[in-house]
Amino acid sequence: MLILLAAMSRLLPHPPNFAPIGGMTLFGVAYYSKRHWAFIIPIIAMWISDLVLNNVIYGQYFPHFVWFYQGCFFTYGSFILIGLLGLFLLKKINAQNLFITSLLASVVFFALSNFGVWFSTTIYPKNISGLIGCYIAGLPFFKNTILGDLVYTSVLFGSFEYAQHKIPSLQINTKI
Repeated sequence: MLILLAAMSRLLPHPPNFAPIGGMTLFGVAYYSKRHWAFIIPIIAMWISDLVLNNVIYGQYFPHFVWFYQGCFFTYGSFILIGLLGLFLLKKINAQNLFITSLLASVVFFALSNFGVWFSTTIYPKNISGLIGCYIAGLPFFKNTILGDLVYTSVLFGSFEYAQHKIPSLQINTKI
C-alpha cells in the first residue's frame, strides 16, 4: 500500500524531480523478500506514470503517443543502480544508513539521467563542454531530487517502522 501511494504521488502536482521512485527502490531492496520486485516495481511505476505524464498532462508538447522518451533508459537504469546501492548499504537499516544511501541515490540519479539527456538528445553538443553544460543545467533540479529522495525514503521507512509497532503481523523477520 505504501508503494502504491508513493507511485501515485508522482501524478500529483509537485516540484520537478521531487519524486518517490528513489525512495521506493530503497524501500524495496530493504524489505522485499523477493528482491527482484525491488527493481521491477519502481521501473514499472515510473514507466506508467511517464505514460500518463507524457501523453495526458504534457501531451500537447508531443506530436504522437510517447511510449518511451529520449534518454528514459538512462533514467530507468539509474533505479537499477540505486537498488544495487541499497543492497550493499542497507544491510543494517538505521537513520544514518538511510540518509547516506538516500543522498547517494540522488547523486546516481542526477549523474545517469543527465548523462542520458546529453547522450540521447541534440540539446547539447557531443563533447565535454556539452556534457558539463548538461550537468550545470541540471543543478537546479538536483536539489529537488535530494529533497524528494530524503522525504520519500523517510516517509516509507518511517511509516513501515510505525506500522510494524502497531501491527505485529508485519514483524515477520523485518522482511515483507
